[in-house]
Amino acid sequence: MLIGEIFRVALGALRANKLRSLLTMLGIVIGVGSVIAMIALGTGAQSAVKERITALGTTLLTVSPGQMFGRGGISSMDDRAKLTMKDADALEARGTYLTAVQPEMSRSMQVQFLNKNTNTSIVGTTSNYLEVRKYKLLAGRMFTSQEDASKGRVAIVGPEVLKNLALESPYAILDQPIRIRGIQFTVIGVLESKGQSSPWNNPDDQILVPLNTARFRVIGSDRIRSISVLAKSEEKIPDTMADIQKILRREHKLRQGRADDFTIRNQSDFLSTFAETTEVFTYLLAGIAAVSLVVGGIGIMNIMLVSVTERTREIGVRKALGATRWNILFQFLIEAVVLCLLGGLIGILLGGGVATWLSSAFQWNTQISAMSIVLAFGFSAVIGVVFGVWPARRAAQLDPISALRYE
Repeated sequence: MLIGEIFRVALGALRANKLRSLLTMLGIVIGVGSVIAMIALGTGAQSAVKERITALGTTLLTVSPGQMFGRGGISSMDDRAKLTMKDADALEARGTYLTAVQPEMSRSMQVQFLNKNTNTSIVGTTSNYLEVRKYKLLAGRMFTSQEDASKGRVAIVGPEVLKNLALESPYAILDQPIRIRGIQFTVIGVLESKGQSSPWNNPDDQILVPLNTARFRVIGSDRIRSISVLAKSEEKIPDTMADIQKILRREHKLRQGRADDFTIRNQSDFLSTFAETTEVFTYLLAGIAAVSLVVGGIGIMNIMLVSVTERTREIGVRKALGATRWNILFQFLIEAVVLCLLGGLIGILLGGGVATWLSSAFQWNTQISAMSIVLAFGFSAVIGVVFGVWPARRAAQLDPISALRYE
C-alpha cells in the first residue's frame, strides 16, 4: 500500500466520523489554547514590570531600613532599625558619588475634597522627587525647596486619586483646597500616570506633600521609609553603594563585624526579583494548562482504541488484500497525529484570540511569543505520536482471519 493511499484512507476515516473527530480534538484545543494564553499573560506581565522598573532610571538606588533581630526573633516596630533625616542629610553632605538624595516617608490617610472622601498614601518628600523618580506633571507645578523648608501646606495629587474622587479633569482640583487628616492643603499639581505595577503598589494612588510638612504637621515622625539616591553613572553604582554603606555605618555607629541595619538595592535587583517571580508564575500557569494536553491525549487514545474495535473487520479485509502490519500501524498513527496537529492549530488560534481579547477588554499586558507557539504545537504532535502508538499497534497485531470473522 502506497504512503499516499495510506494518508487518503486515514483522512477518509476521520471525515467519516466528523463529530467524533471534533470531540476528540477538543481536549487538545483547550490545552494548547490555555498554554498559549497563560504564557502570553506571564510574558506580558514580565515585560510590563521590566519597562516600569527601567523607567525609574538605571542609576537609581534605594536605601531602606533593615531588620534587627533579638532573642525572640525580629524586634518590634519601635525597636527595629530605622532611617532618619540625619541619615539623609549625612548622605547629601558627605556623599562623593551621589548626584541627588531624595528621602521620603509615607502613611495611608483619609483625604477629603468637597463632599467626597478617599483613602490614599500620603508621601512626604523633597522637591527633587520628580527628577529622582522620573515622574512628570500632567498639570500645575511641583512644590519648591522653600515651601518644604517653611512647612507649606501644598500637595501634588496622583491620577488615581482623581478617579477615586470622581474627577475627570485634573484642572477640577488644581488650586483647590483638600483636607488631609483634617488639615487643609492646596493642590498645586497633578502627576502623570505611571501605570499600576501591582495590586498592592499603585504609584498613581498617592499624594505628595513637602517632607517637613509631613514630619511636623501630618505624620509627626522623623522616621523615613526610604532614601532614593542617584548615582553619577551605571559604572559608578558599585562605588556609590560602597559610599552609602560607609556613611550610614558611621552614622549608625556600627562596629566592625556587625551587619548593616539598612538595605541598599539598585534597579537591577528589583528587576531580577520581579522577573524571577513572574517567570515562576508563568511556568506554573503553563504547567497547569499543559495537564489538559495530557488529558486530551488520553482522550484521543481512548477514542482510537474504540475505533480499532469498531473497525476490526475492515482491518481484516485490508490485511487479506495485502496490507502489512506497518501499513495498518502507520494508518492509525496518522489519524491520531492529524487529530492532535489540527487540534493544536485551532488551539493556537484560540489562545492568541483569548490573549488579544484580554489585552483589549481588561487592558492586561499580554505578549504572544513564537517560542510558546512552537512548544505548544510540538507538544501536541508528540501527544499524538505517544498516545496513538498503542491503538495503532493493537490494530496492526490483529490476526486477519479472526478479524474477518469479527461481527
